[in-house]
Amino acid sequence: MMMKYELGHIPIEEIAWGQKTSVEGTLLQINREKLLEKTRGDDSRITSVRADIAKPGESVRIIPVKDVIEPRVKIDGKGGVFPGLISGVDTVGEGRTHVLKGCAVVTAGQIVGFQEGIIDMSGPGARYSTFSKLLNIVVCIDVKNGIAHHEHEEAIRLAGLRAAAYLGEVGRSATPAHLERFEMRPPFRSKGDDLPGIVYLYMLLSQGLLHDSYLYGQDMKNLLPTLIMPTEVMDGAIVSGNCVSACDKNTTYHHQNNPVIRELLNRDGIDLHFLGTVVTNCNVTLKDKTRSARYAVKLVHMLGADGAVITKEGFGNPDADTMMYCARLEEKGIRTVIISDEFAGVDGASQSLADTTPQADAVVSTGNANEPIALPHMDKVIGDIRVIEKMAGGQAGSLSQKGITVELQTIMGATNELGFEFLTARDE
Repeated sequence: MMMKYELGHIPIEEIAWGQKTSVEGTLLQINREKLLEKTRGDDSRITSVRADIAKPGESVRIIPVKDVIEPRVKIDGKGGVFPGLISGVDTVGEGRTHVLKGCAVVTAGQIVGFQEGIIDMSGPGARYSTFSKLLNIVVCIDVKNGIAHHEHEEAIRLAGLRAAAYLGEVGRSATPAHLERFEMRPPFRSKGDDLPGIVYLYMLLSQGLLHDSYLYGQDMKNLLPTLIMPTEVMDGAIVSGNCVSACDKNTTYHHQNNPVIRELLNRDGIDLHFLGTVVTNCNVTLKDKTRSARYAVKLVHMLGADGAVITKEGFGNPDADTMMYCARLEEKGIRTVIISDEFAGVDGASQSLADTTPQADAVVSTGNANEPIALPHMDKVIGDIRVIEKMAGGQAGSLSQKGITVELQTIMGATNELGFEFLTARDE
Protein backbone atom coordinates (compact mmCIF):
# COMPACT_ATOMS: atom_id res chain seq x y z
CA MET A 1 0.00 0.00 0.00
CA MET A 2 1.41 3.39 -1.06
CA MET A 3 1.29 6.33 1.36
CA LYS A 4 0.73 9.58 -0.52
CA TYR A 5 1.59 13.13 0.46
CA GLU A 6 1.34 16.39 -1.44
CA LEU A 7 3.15 19.64 -0.71
CA GLY A 8 1.63 22.70 -2.37
CA HIS A 9 4.01 25.63 -2.92
CA ILE A 10 2.54 29.13 -2.66
CA PRO A 11 5.38 31.47 -3.71
CA ILE A 12 5.86 34.61 -1.61
CA GLU A 13 7.98 37.29 -3.30
CA GLU A 14 6.97 40.35 -1.27
CA ILE A 15 5.72 41.09 2.27
CA ALA A 16 3.98 44.20 3.58
CA TRP A 17 1.94 45.25 6.60
CA GLY A 18 -1.74 45.61 5.71
CA GLN A 19 -5.30 45.80 7.00
CA LYS A 20 -5.76 42.05 6.76
CA THR A 21 -3.57 38.97 6.56
CA SER A 22 -3.89 37.53 3.07
CA VAL A 23 -2.07 36.38 -0.05
CA GLU A 24 -2.64 38.38 -3.22
CA GLY A 25 -0.64 36.89 -6.06
CA THR A 26 2.86 36.59 -4.61
CA LEU A 27 2.33 39.34 -2.00
CA LEU A 28 1.82 38.36 1.63
CA GLN A 29 0.01 41.11 3.53
CA ILE A 30 0.07 40.88 7.32
CA ASN A 31 -2.14 42.53 9.90
CA ARG A 32 0.57 43.38 12.40
CA GLU A 33 -1.71 43.70 15.44
CA LYS A 34 -3.34 40.36 14.74
CA LEU A 35 0.06 38.73 14.30
CA LEU A 36 1.20 40.11 17.65
CA GLU A 37 -1.99 38.89 19.30
CA LYS A 38 -1.65 35.38 17.87
CA THR A 39 2.04 35.21 18.72
CA ARG A 40 1.51 36.13 22.33
CA GLY A 41 -1.55 33.93 22.75
CA ASP A 42 -2.58 33.56 26.40
CA ASP A 43 0.95 32.95 27.67
CA SER A 44 1.33 35.01 30.85
CA ARG A 45 5.11 34.51 30.75
CA ILE A 46 5.37 36.85 27.75
CA THR A 47 5.52 40.56 28.59
CA SER A 48 5.80 42.02 25.09
CA VAL A 49 6.00 41.09 21.41
CA ARG A 50 7.30 43.26 18.57
CA ALA A 51 7.25 42.44 14.87
CA ASP A 52 9.56 43.50 12.03
CA ILE A 53 10.11 42.52 8.42
CA ALA A 54 13.62 41.81 7.13
CA LYS A 55 14.21 41.39 3.39
CA PRO A 56 17.18 40.03 1.42
CA GLY A 57 19.74 42.70 0.55
CA GLU A 58 18.74 45.08 3.35
CA SER A 59 21.33 46.37 5.80
CA VAL A 60 19.69 44.46 8.67
CA ARG A 61 21.08 42.17 11.35
CA ILE A 62 18.83 39.92 13.46
CA ILE A 63 20.31 38.90 16.82
CA PRO A 64 19.88 36.79 18.90
CA VAL A 65 17.90 34.29 16.79
CA LYS A 66 16.21 31.39 18.59
CA ASP A 67 14.37 29.53 15.80
CA VAL A 68 13.27 29.83 12.17
CA ILE A 69 9.94 28.35 11.06
CA GLU A 70 8.24 28.03 7.68
CA PRO A 71 4.50 28.91 7.66
CA ARG A 72 2.39 25.93 6.61
CA VAL A 73 -1.21 24.76 6.84
CA LYS A 74 -2.69 21.28 6.70
CA ILE A 75 -5.30 21.13 3.92
CA ASP A 76 -6.21 17.46 3.72
CA GLY A 77 -5.49 14.41 5.83
CA LYS A 78 -5.28 13.79 9.56
CA GLY A 79 -3.72 16.16 12.04
CA GLY A 80 -2.60 19.74 11.88
CA VAL A 81 0.61 21.77 11.90
CA PHE A 82 3.19 21.11 14.64
CA PRO A 83 1.28 18.16 16.13
CA GLY A 84 1.48 17.75 19.88
CA LEU A 85 2.31 21.42 20.38
CA ILE A 86 -0.06 23.56 18.30
CA SER A 87 -2.54 20.91 17.13
CA GLY A 88 -3.55 17.46 18.38
CA VAL A 89 -1.39 14.35 18.28
CA ASP A 90 -2.82 12.72 15.15
CA THR A 91 -0.14 11.17 12.96
CA VAL A 92 0.70 13.48 10.04
CA GLY A 93 2.57 12.91 6.79
CA GLU A 94 -0.32 12.02 4.48
CA GLY A 95 -2.81 14.16 2.53
CA ARG A 96 -1.89 17.69 1.50
CA THR A 97 -0.09 20.61 3.14
CA HIS A 98 0.30 24.12 1.69
CA VAL A 99 3.50 26.06 2.34
CA LEU A 100 4.26 29.78 2.00
CA LYS A 101 7.50 29.39 0.08
CA GLY A 102 10.12 32.12 0.28
CA CYS A 103 9.31 33.46 3.74
CA ALA A 104 9.86 32.44 7.36
CA VAL A 105 9.04 33.36 10.93
CA VAL A 106 12.16 34.19 12.97
CA THR A 107 11.98 34.27 16.77
CA ALA A 108 14.28 36.73 18.53
CA GLY A 109 14.26 38.99 21.59
CA GLN A 110 15.80 38.39 25.01
CA ILE A 111 18.63 35.86 24.82
CA VAL A 112 17.67 32.44 26.17
CA GLY A 113 21.09 30.75 26.17
CA PHE A 114 24.55 31.68 24.93
CA GLN A 115 24.20 29.41 21.88
CA GLU A 116 21.89 31.50 19.74
CA GLY A 117 22.68 33.14 16.44
CA ILE A 118 22.85 35.89 13.84
CA ILE A 119 21.11 36.40 10.51
CA ASP A 120 22.60 39.13 8.32
CA MET A 121 20.36 40.11 5.41
CA SER A 122 23.32 41.46 3.40
CA GLY A 123 27.10 41.61 3.48
CA PRO A 124 29.61 38.77 3.86
CA GLY A 125 27.60 36.96 6.52
CA ALA A 126 24.58 36.61 4.23
CA ARG A 127 26.29 34.16 1.90
CA TYR A 128 26.56 31.56 4.66
CA SER A 129 22.87 31.25 5.51
CA THR A 130 19.77 30.30 3.54
CA PHE A 131 17.77 32.48 5.93
CA SER A 132 19.42 35.62 4.53
CA LYS A 133 17.65 34.87 1.23
CA LEU A 134 14.18 34.64 2.75
CA LEU A 135 11.55 37.26 3.49
CA ASN A 136 11.64 37.11 7.27
CA ILE A 137 8.87 38.03 9.68
CA VAL A 138 10.79 38.62 12.93
CA VAL A 139 8.92 38.40 16.22
CA CYS A 140 10.94 39.78 19.16
CA ILE A 141 9.61 38.29 22.37
CA ASP A 142 10.33 39.47 25.91
CA VAL A 143 9.44 37.42 28.99
CA LYS A 144 9.06 38.08 32.69
CA ASN A 145 12.25 38.69 34.61
CA GLY A 146 13.41 35.81 36.75
CA ILE A 147 11.65 32.92 35.04
CA ALA A 148 13.64 29.72 34.60
CA HIS A 149 15.62 29.25 31.39
CA HIS A 150 13.53 26.25 30.30
CA GLU A 151 10.34 28.29 30.80
CA HIS A 152 11.86 31.12 28.77
CA GLU A 153 12.75 28.68 25.95
CA GLU A 154 9.30 27.08 25.92
CA ALA A 155 7.51 30.44 25.83
CA ILE A 156 9.51 31.61 22.81
CA ARG A 157 9.31 28.23 21.05
CA LEU A 158 5.52 28.06 21.28
CA ALA A 159 5.10 31.73 20.38
CA GLY A 160 7.04 31.19 17.15
CA LEU A 161 4.93 28.16 16.25
CA ARG A 162 1.73 30.13 16.87
CA ALA A 163 2.97 32.93 14.60
CA ALA A 164 3.85 30.46 11.83
CA ALA A 165 0.52 28.66 12.15
CA TYR A 166 -1.38 31.97 11.95
CA LEU A 167 0.45 33.07 8.81
CA GLY A 168 0.21 29.61 7.27
CA GLU A 169 -3.59 29.76 7.45
CA VAL A 170 -3.67 32.21 4.53
CA GLY A 171 -2.48 29.34 2.35
CA ARG A 172 -5.65 27.36 3.01
CA SER A 173 -7.63 29.07 0.25
CA ALA A 174 -4.69 29.81 -2.05
CA THR A 175 -3.99 27.81 -5.21
CA PRO A 176 -0.44 26.41 -5.23
CA ALA A 177 1.79 27.38 -8.13
CA HIS A 178 3.58 24.05 -7.81
CA LEU A 179 2.50 20.72 -6.32
CA GLU A 180 5.05 18.13 -5.18
CA ARG A 181 3.83 14.56 -4.83
CA PHE A 182 5.55 11.95 -2.69
CA GLU A 183 4.74 8.27 -2.42
CA MET A 184 6.19 6.05 0.28
CA ARG A 185 6.36 2.33 -0.32
CA PRO A 186 6.17 -0.13 2.58
CA PRO A 187 9.57 -0.19 4.31
CA PHE A 188 10.28 -3.89 3.85
CA ARG A 189 11.59 -4.95 0.48
CA SER A 190 9.55 -7.29 -1.67
CA LYS A 191 10.86 -10.29 -3.57
CA GLY A 192 12.88 -9.28 -6.61
CA ASP A 193 13.75 -5.81 -5.28
CA ASP A 194 17.49 -5.71 -5.93
CA LEU A 195 18.05 -1.99 -5.36
CA PRO A 196 20.27 -1.19 -2.37
CA GLY A 197 18.16 -0.51 0.70
CA ILE A 198 19.02 2.78 2.44
CA VAL A 199 17.86 3.98 5.86
CA TYR A 200 18.20 7.53 7.10
CA LEU A 201 19.43 7.63 10.72
CA TYR A 202 18.29 11.06 11.88
CA MET A 203 20.03 12.11 15.11
CA LEU A 204 18.30 14.83 17.12
CA LEU A 205 19.97 16.69 19.96
CA SER A 206 18.32 15.75 23.26
CA GLN A 207 20.71 16.54 26.09
CA GLY A 208 18.54 18.78 28.24
CA LEU A 209 19.75 22.16 29.48
CA LEU A 210 18.20 23.93 26.45
CA HIS A 211 19.52 21.26 24.05
CA ASP A 212 16.22 19.57 23.17
CA SER A 213 14.15 18.45 20.20
CA TYR A 214 10.49 17.45 20.08
CA LEU A 215 8.69 14.67 18.20
CA TYR A 216 4.90 15.11 18.24
CA GLY A 217 5.44 17.41 21.20
CA GLN A 218 7.41 14.80 23.18
CA ASP A 219 10.92 15.60 24.34
CA MET A 220 13.23 13.26 22.41
CA LYS A 221 15.48 12.54 25.40
CA ASN A 222 12.62 10.54 26.93
CA LEU A 223 12.11 8.35 23.83
CA LEU A 224 13.73 5.29 22.34
CA PRO A 225 14.70 5.51 18.66
CA THR A 226 11.64 5.15 16.46
CA LEU A 227 10.72 4.57 12.83
CA ILE A 228 8.70 7.34 11.16
CA MET A 229 7.63 8.19 7.63
CA PRO A 230 9.87 10.80 5.99
CA THR A 231 6.79 12.85 5.13
CA GLU A 232 5.96 13.19 8.84
CA VAL A 233 9.10 15.29 9.14
CA MET A 234 7.97 17.48 6.21
CA ASP A 235 4.62 17.86 7.94
CA GLY A 236 6.02 19.39 11.13
CA ALA A 237 6.28 16.34 13.41
CA ILE A 238 9.76 17.47 14.56
CA VAL A 239 10.26 20.86 16.20
CA SER A 240 13.46 22.46 17.44
CA GLY A 241 13.79 23.46 21.08
CA ASN A 242 17.54 23.95 20.89
CA CYS A 243 19.80 26.75 21.96
CA VAL A 244 22.78 24.86 20.54
CA SER A 245 25.44 26.68 18.52
CA ALA A 246 23.71 28.53 15.71
CA CYS A 247 25.90 27.17 12.91
CA ASP A 248 24.77 23.56 13.27
CA LYS A 249 21.43 23.94 15.01
CA ASN A 250 18.62 22.17 13.17
CA THR A 251 15.94 24.84 13.31
CA THR A 252 12.33 23.88 12.73
CA TYR A 253 12.74 25.23 9.17
CA HIS A 254 15.62 22.80 8.59
CA HIS A 255 13.46 19.90 9.75
CA GLN A 256 10.55 20.96 7.55
CA ASN A 257 12.87 21.14 4.52
CA ASN A 258 15.34 18.35 5.32
CA PRO A 259 17.41 17.93 2.11
CA VAL A 260 18.53 14.38 2.97
CA ILE A 261 14.93 13.21 3.15
CA ARG A 262 14.04 14.99 -0.08
CA GLU A 263 17.01 13.51 -1.96
CA LEU A 264 16.32 9.97 -0.75
CA LEU A 265 12.64 10.29 -1.68
CA ASN A 266 13.55 11.60 -5.14
CA ARG A 267 15.91 8.67 -5.76
CA ASP A 268 13.65 5.99 -4.31
CA GLY A 269 12.94 3.36 -6.95
CA ILE A 270 15.63 4.75 -9.28
CA ASP A 271 18.97 3.76 -7.80
CA LEU A 272 17.99 2.92 -4.21
CA HIS A 273 15.09 1.76 -2.06
CA PHE A 274 14.46 4.29 0.70
CA LEU A 275 13.47 1.97 3.53
CA GLY A 276 12.58 4.66 6.05
CA THR A 277 13.72 7.17 8.63
CA VAL A 278 14.86 6.15 12.09
CA VAL A 279 14.73 9.12 14.44
CA THR A 280 17.13 8.80 17.34
CA ASN A 281 18.67 11.00 20.00
CA CYS A 282 22.03 12.33 21.22
CA ASN A 283 22.34 11.67 24.92
CA VAL A 284 24.53 12.68 27.86
CA THR A 285 25.41 9.52 29.80
CA LEU A 286 27.22 6.49 28.40
CA LYS A 287 24.34 4.26 29.48
CA ASP A 288 21.82 6.32 27.50
CA LYS A 289 24.12 6.56 24.48
CA THR A 290 24.59 2.79 24.43
CA ARG A 291 20.89 2.08 24.83
CA SER A 292 19.91 4.36 21.94
CA ALA A 293 22.71 3.14 19.68
CA ARG A 294 21.83 -0.51 20.16
CA TYR A 295 18.13 0.06 19.68
CA ALA A 296 18.53 2.28 16.60
CA VAL A 297 20.93 -0.19 14.98
CA LYS A 298 18.43 -2.97 15.67
CA LEU A 299 15.71 -1.03 13.80
CA VAL A 300 18.00 -0.29 10.84
CA HIS A 301 19.05 -3.95 10.66
CA MET A 302 15.44 -5.18 10.90
CA LEU A 303 14.58 -3.04 7.87
CA GLY A 304 17.13 -4.98 5.86
CA ALA A 305 19.33 -1.99 5.10
CA ASP A 306 22.44 -2.23 2.99
CA GLY A 307 23.48 1.30 3.88
CA ALA A 308 22.61 4.22 6.13
CA VAL A 309 23.00 7.97 5.96
CA ILE A 310 23.72 9.44 9.42
CA THR A 311 23.23 13.11 10.28
CA LYS A 312 23.82 14.68 13.65
CA GLU A 313 23.19 17.97 15.40
CA GLY A 314 25.72 19.90 17.44
CA PHE A 315 29.33 18.98 18.17
CA GLY A 316 31.50 17.60 20.93
CA ASN A 317 29.31 15.25 22.95
CA PRO A 318 27.15 14.22 19.91
CA ASP A 319 30.33 13.15 18.08
CA ALA A 320 30.57 10.20 20.46
CA ASP A 321 26.98 9.11 19.71
CA THR A 322 27.64 9.43 15.98
CA MET A 323 30.70 7.17 16.06
CA MET A 324 28.88 4.65 18.22
CA TYR A 325 26.05 4.42 15.67
CA CYS A 326 28.54 4.22 12.80
CA ALA A 327 30.69 1.47 14.33
CA ARG A 328 27.74 -0.72 15.29
CA LEU A 329 26.12 -0.40 11.86
CA GLU A 330 29.37 -1.22 10.08
CA GLU A 331 29.81 -4.29 12.31
CA LYS A 332 26.42 -5.46 11.01
CA GLY A 333 27.65 -5.07 7.42
CA ILE A 334 25.62 -1.90 6.89
CA ARG A 335 27.77 0.71 5.15
CA THR A 336 27.47 4.27 6.49
CA VAL A 337 27.90 7.84 5.33
CA ILE A 338 28.15 10.55 8.00
CA ILE A 339 27.38 14.23 7.42
CA SER A 340 29.11 16.46 9.97
CA ASP A 341 30.65 19.86 10.40
CA GLU A 342 34.06 20.38 11.97
CA PHE A 343 35.41 22.39 14.90
CA ALA A 344 39.03 22.45 13.79
CA GLY A 345 40.14 25.70 15.42
CA VAL A 346 40.47 29.12 13.83
CA ASP A 347 43.50 27.91 11.86
CA GLY A 348 41.89 24.61 10.82
CA ALA A 349 44.74 22.63 12.38
CA SER A 350 43.00 21.09 15.41
CA GLN A 351 41.19 17.74 15.63
CA SER A 352 37.90 18.25 13.82
CA LEU A 353 35.69 15.94 15.89
CA ALA A 354 35.73 15.05 19.56
CA ASP A 355 35.53 11.32 18.80
CA THR A 356 36.14 9.03 15.85
CA THR A 357 36.25 5.36 14.82
CA PRO A 358 38.13 3.51 12.06
CA GLN A 359 34.75 2.48 10.59
CA ALA A 360 33.94 6.13 9.81
CA ASP A 361 35.59 6.05 6.40
CA ALA A 362 32.92 7.99 4.49
CA VAL A 363 32.35 11.44 6.02
CA VAL A 364 30.93 14.51 4.28
CA SER A 365 32.14 17.76 5.85
CA THR A 366 29.93 20.84 5.99
CA GLY A 367 32.77 23.18 6.94
CA ASN A 368 34.84 24.44 9.86
CA ALA A 369 32.62 26.32 12.32
CA ASN A 370 35.64 27.94 14.01
CA GLU A 371 36.63 29.90 10.92
CA PRO A 372 36.71 33.64 11.82
CA ILE A 373 34.74 36.20 9.85
CA ALA A 374 34.48 40.00 10.05
CA LEU A 375 30.93 41.33 9.73
CA PRO A 376 30.39 45.05 9.06
CA HIS A 377 27.93 47.31 10.85
CA MET A 378 24.34 47.15 9.68
CA ASP A 379 22.02 50.15 9.45
CA LYS A 380 19.38 48.33 11.50
CA VAL A 381 19.61 45.74 14.25
CA ILE A 382 16.53 43.75 15.20
CA GLY A 383 17.23 42.58 18.73
CA ASP A 384 20.31 43.45 20.78
CA ILE A 385 23.79 43.54 19.23
CA ARG A 386 25.46 43.65 22.67
CA VAL A 387 24.77 39.96 23.30
CA ILE A 388 27.33 39.04 20.62
CA GLU A 389 30.06 39.00 23.27
CA LYS A 390 28.12 36.37 25.25
CA MET A 391 27.34 34.09 22.31
CA ALA A 392 29.19 30.94 21.25
CA GLY A 393 31.59 32.07 18.54
CA GLY A 394 31.85 35.57 19.96
CA GLN A 395 33.97 36.84 22.81
CA ALA A 396 34.82 39.95 24.78
CA GLY A 397 36.00 42.49 22.20
CA SER A 398 34.00 41.00 19.30
CA LEU A 399 32.05 44.24 19.02
CA SER A 400 34.07 47.21 17.76
CA GLN A 401 33.68 50.41 15.76
CA LYS A 402 34.36 48.44 12.56
CA GLY A 403 31.57 45.91 13.21
CA ILE A 404 31.90 42.48 14.78
CA THR A 405 34.51 39.74 14.48
CA VAL A 406 33.20 36.27 15.25
CA GLU A 407 33.46 32.63 14.25
CA LEU A 408 31.11 31.09 11.68
CA GLN A 409 29.39 29.26 14.52
CA THR A 410 27.44 32.44 15.33
CA ILE A 411 25.71 32.46 11.90
CA MET A 412 22.42 30.58 11.75
CA GLY A 413 22.85 27.39 9.73
CA ALA A 414 26.33 28.20 8.38
CA THR A 415 27.61 24.63 8.84
CA ASN A 416 24.26 22.85 9.14
CA GLU A 417 24.80 19.10 9.32
CA LEU A 418 21.90 18.24 7.04
CA GLY A 419 23.96 19.67 4.18
CA PHE A 420 21.77 22.75 3.84
CA GLU A 421 24.51 25.20 2.86
CA PHE A 422 27.42 25.29 0.39
CA LEU A 423 30.39 24.90 2.74
CA THR A 424 32.50 21.75 2.72
CA ALA A 425 36.11 20.65 3.21
CA ARG A 426 38.23 18.15 1.32
CA ASP A 427 41.20 16.05 2.32
CA GLU A 428 43.84 17.05 -0.23
